[in-house]
Amino acid sequence: MAGREGLTVFLAIDIGNTQTVIGVFDGAEIVARWRLSSGRERTEDEFTILLRGLLGPAGYRAGDFEGAAMSSVVPPVANALRSSLEKLVGSRVLVVGPGIRTGMAIKIDNPREVGADRVVNSLAARERYGAPVVVVDFGTATTFDVVDGSGAYIGGAIAPGLEVSMDALVSATAALRRVDLVEPRSVVGRGTVEAIQSGLLYGYAGLVDGILARTLEEVGEAGTGPVATVATGGIASVIVPLSRLVSTVDPTLTLEGLRIVWERNP
Repeated sequence: MAGREGLTVFLAIDIGNTQTVIGVFDGAEIVARWRLSSGRERTEDEFTILLRGLLGPAGYRAGDFEGAAMSSVVPPVANALRSSLEKLVGSRVLVVGPGIRTGMAIKIDNPREVGADRVVNSLAARERYGAPVVVVDFGTATTFDVVDGSGAYIGGAIAPGLEVSMDALVSATAALRRVDLVEPRSVVGRGTVEAIQSGLLYGYAGLVDGILARTLEEVGEAGTGPVATVATGGIASVIVPLSRLVSTVDPTLTLEGLRIVWERNP
């Protein structure tokens, strides 16, 4: 279907281990966006009801979309959601994976190993911010992805996510509990809750900056010029203010990458 002034309307969906992000594009503009739990046990029918419940109030119906694009690191969720989308959209559903054209060279030992979300993040970052660029995606795992000066994806790093770190801390100790992920009054916590918050938030910001510092040093040694640093993901807005090296937060980066891939695979 055509959107405003003949622009294409389509769905972009990124399925993570913990959260799924859904976006509606009208041309190159995101006009609606939702962040949901991934719900590994949801069936095709449940996803259909959920999608209709989101899209209806936003003014969209089945058949309004020219297509949909998906990236996923959770195969069971992807299979159920893809089947639901095919019926709802009534047209092709593009699933990002090996063999999909991105226009970006993947220069790692085994290109098939790199997750679809990391590819679309890197592609979108290159298009929006130029190359070289480093993307930090805060999810169940925190991923660092590097695009070099030539515009090729050259790899990155993977660390446990902040929520995973907190879960490990709480499960391995008898007296500590989960806390809200908000910045404490000071690094020196005046109680157990603030001490945990300090360790988690400032410690994690240190992890991010530590990996970024080494990454920027390596990329800089390659003679590729200034390197942009971009963050995305559910808790990016929590950690980035505490980071010294992340320059930009872009919450729609993954969805934008899906839009670009969709356009390159007619």
